[in-house]
Amino acid sequence: MAFKVVVSEKEKSVQVEVDADQSKKLVGLTLGEEFDGTLIGMKGYTLKITGGSDKNGFPMKKDVSGPRRIRSLLSGGIGYKPTRDGERRRKTVRGNTISNDIVQISTIVTQAGEKPLDEIAGSEEE
Repeated sequence: MAFKVVVSEKEKSVQVEVDADQSKKLVGLTLGEEFDGTLIGMKGYTLKITGGSDKNGFPMKKDVSGPRRIRSLLSGGIGYKPTRDGERRRKTVRGNTISNDIVQISTIVTQAGEKPLDEIAGSEEE
């Protein structure tokens, strides 16, 4: 399964498609972990996983362990934004581990490489 990795740095973000061969190296990583950007074709970059969503659009939540999907009672935060004070709702969220069901992964740059993000995005689109 291929992933879409969104790489954010300050005010810029770039979406990088990761094919099935490279995506196997990302399976098993959890939210908050850092990995080498060469896995997705960004030489010299170090990226930190901040979130993601699965094939049905359910968001990943840091405090749910494993790759499972659960229905949790939420009072705010990732997966639910209450409209009134004290409002809670049971919502479905995905665990914090990347599995084959994940489609999109959000990352931030912790260490930049030699080329800026604009040049990397330009070479991917051509």
